[in-house]
Amino acid sequence: MGGYQKGFVPEKGFTHGGKFHSDDVFATAFLRILNPKIQIIRGFEVPEEFDGIVYDIGRGEFDHHQKDKEYRENGCPYAAFGLIWRAYGAGYTGKEEAKRFDEQFIQPLDESDNTGCDNIIAKIIEEFNPSWDSEDSYDDCFKKAVGMAETILRNHFESVKGIQRGRELVQQAMRESDGRILVLPVYAPWKQEVIGSSYQFVVYPSNRGGYSAQGVAVSSADNTLVCDFPKEWWGMEADALAKMSGIESLRFCHPGGFLVAAETKEDAVRAAEYALQAKE
Repeated sequence: MGGYQKGFVPEKGFTHGGKFHSDDVFATAFLRILNPKIQIIRGFEVPEEFDGIVYDIGRGEFDHHQKDKEYRENGCPYAAFGLIWRAYGAGYTGKEEAKRFDEQFIQPLDESDNTGCDNIIAKIIEEFNPSWDSEDSYDDCFKKAVGMAETILRNHFESVKGIQRGRELVQQAMRESDGRILVLPVYAPWKQEVIGSSYQFVVYPSNRGGYSAQGVAVSSADNTLVCDFPKEWWGMEADALAKMSGIESLRFCHPGGFLVAAETKEDAVRAAEYALQAKE
């Protein structure tokens, strides 16, 4: 992803020992993705003339424990993961995705680390620490936590790559559709391209067979649909749904009203057209 070059991250890293938190764990996981050969040392005092990257300790560029620690423009304080991401994230994912990932994923973790506010991912990571009566070492537990964090990050980055690969396909389908109902030849991640456009429904082949038609949200921050399917359809049994709608192969409408399934593409499109007409 992005323009990252091997060797950009040093071969050695140093972070604090003892109890760990989400910021040093995810910072370590990301550094391992950037440079799989990096050797991470944990301790309570940075060795003199240490030749590597130091984070979450040492009062340097990637520490946040000093009195004059840094804050983002929105007031969210940086922790180690946020500081590492600020330095390397855009080079790995590109500026747009780096900003989005910082806002949606990293800032809540940094906020939790700095203030102690609740965050489920931070709590999950913290629970990798050995319990008070455990004989497990903190370093061994740290490695386990980093392994899980690395899996989370790799899954996210692969998902982003999938979105990027599908972008041209979605854009081409938008050019060929009618401006209200987008018909995709295969399923591809579509929300980033479609939300905020004139399209109100997206029709695509379902991985369960047949076709789905899904409503488009008002915005990425608001899941309210631009247009719902008729409320009388919501949660109906297949036979009753087909009879009520007059659409022969319509077999399912989600109880939340945002998605329907039909045996054919034509009937999935008809369901979307029905919803648009009902709204007018």
